[in-house]
Amino acid sequence: MECILAIQFDGFVIVASDTTSISSIVVIKTDEDKQYKLSEKLLMLVCGEEGDTVQFAEYISKNIQLYKMRNGYGLTPKAAAHFTRRNLADYLRSRTPYNTNILLAGYDEETGGELFFLDYLATLVKVPYAAHGFSSYFTLSVLDRYYRSNMTVEEAYDLVRKCAVELQKRFVVNLTAFKVRIVDKDGIRDLDNIKIEKS
Repeated sequence: MECILAIQFDGFVIVASDTTSISSIVVIKTDEDKQYKLSEKLLMLVCGEEGDTVQFAEYISKNIQLYKMRNGYGLTPKAAAHFTRRNLADYLRSRTPYNTNILLAGYDEETGGELFFLDYLATLVKVPYAAHGFSSYFTLSVLDRYYRSNMTVEEAYDLVRKCAVELQKRFVVNLTAFKVRIVDKDGIRDLDNIKIEKS
């Protein structure tokens, strides 16, 4: 019932996640942050089982920081995606698999913005845009229609807003607020949160 989505453009990646924490039919809280900063230019969005998502995201975050301390340089988005995928695959084959879906967005000096889609079965794909959760049934059609790789930041933000409006209109679950961030050559920045009023 959660929604995380990310879109890669020329020079940056914009990400959004709903702020609702849901368990079964109960809304637990409405200010949940499902985004984890792994480094200055690397951001992970997670959804799935509450405990699994937090524990796995913190494990990956701390190991990426440890790698930077030991080696003097950080992982590229591609290397971080492969490291994350390997850990998901190892835990999948253990007695304690993580039920976690991930979008990994980052900026590399050589290749620009990069976006990787990972699911709980340790599938890894580099994509121009992606979404996890039931919300993907609604948002992917909007992205298919309006996405262009050369959009400006303002156009990209408007595209995320279009996805949020579509969810509010058509999705049975009431997701009214989204936390939006951008990852580019200057690092990770917060953009205005998207709040959709019920019509």
